[in-house]
Amino acid sequence: MYRLATPQQAGQILTSRRKSLGLSQAATATGLGISQNRLSELEAHPERLTLDRLISLASLLGLELVLQEKPPSTDTSEW
Repeated sequence: MYRLATPQQAGQILTSRRKSLGLSQAATATGLGISQNRLSELEAHPERLTLDRLISLASLLGLELVLQEKPPSTDTSEW
């Protein structure tokens, strides 16, 4: 399971997953119906991913998005 706190983490996870599956940017982009250049941009700037595109890309890579309640913080420091 991956926990995300930033869009950059999502980009790193999705790119890593694509590569581990042996998929090129071109093949992945074709599966999404976008150009390879556009996929390259989205991997470099994941904050530009729409929710629809994120769900489609995750699904194509055999991943799913799950939202759940955040567990209470165990940090007892004042800051």
